[in-house]
Amino acid sequence: MSERLQPGDVAPAFTLPDADGKDVSLSDYQGRKVIVYFYPAALTPGCTKQACDFTDNLDVLAAAGYDVIGISPDKPDKLAKFREKENLKVTLLADPEKTATEAYAAYGEKKNYGKTYMGVIRSTVIVDEEGKVERALYNVRATGHVAKIIKDLGI
Repeated sequence: MSERLQPGDVAPAFTLPDADGKDVSLSDYQGRKVIVYFYPAALTPGCTKQACDFTDNLDVLAAAGYDVIGISPDKPDKLAKFREKENLKVTLLADPEKTATEAYAAYGEKKNYGKTYMGVIRSTVIVDEEGKVERALYNVRATGHVAKIIKDLGI
């Protein structure tokens, strides 16, 4: 399990397929700020709320120079269904092998109803124009998270 990222760390590189199966790399965003968020599963209530919140605030974030990428262990075809059903505008990437998820320390031990298990830890990493971590937020809540990011970034 990777150490949690800290401000100033180089954001781990990744290349993953999007909902259409087209490869997307973090390096494609060089020179732009990127909000990379990790969520457990497409088409679930919390993850839908979070993805819709990012979509609803995409214009505000884009105007401030931020792109948004959501990463989950889902396969591209499930991401495509998620995007269509919820009319999502954020870039959704598939990480079924959890390579990026683990590199960003967004996979680990979770507790739910007294049970401990391994899973995706809802996390958001904000990457600056040079590919360095500006902020790394772990164990975030799906509801209200996007509003908090906007407030914290002073947008």
